[in-house]
Amino acid sequence: MKKLKLVFALLFVATVCLAQDGNAGINEATNQVKSYFSTGTNLMYAIGAITGLVGAIKVYKKWNDGEHDTGKVASSWFGSCIFLVVVATVLKSFFGV
Repeated sequence: MKKLKLVFALLFVATVCLAQDGNAGINEATNQVKSYFSTGTNLMYAIGAITGLVGAIKVYKKWNDGEHDTGKVASSWFGSCIFLVVVATVLKSFFGV
C-alpha cells in the first residue's frame, strides 16, 4: 500500500512539474492558424482565377456555337468567381488577418 501511495505521489509531482500554461498553448495554436490563413486565401484566389479562365472559355465556346443558354452559363460562371473573391475577403476581415 505504501508503494502505491508513493507511485501516485510521484505521478502527481511529475504531472505538476510537466504541466504547461494553457493560455500559451492556445495563443500558439492561434498564431499557427493565422499564419496559414493568408496562404489559404491566396489559394482561394488562385482557384477563382483558374475557374474564371475555364468558365470564360466555356462561355466563349457556347457563344460561338449559338446556344441559347449562354447567358445562364455566363451568369453562373461570373457569380461563382465573385463568390470566391467575396468569401476570401470577408473571411480575411472577419478573422482580422
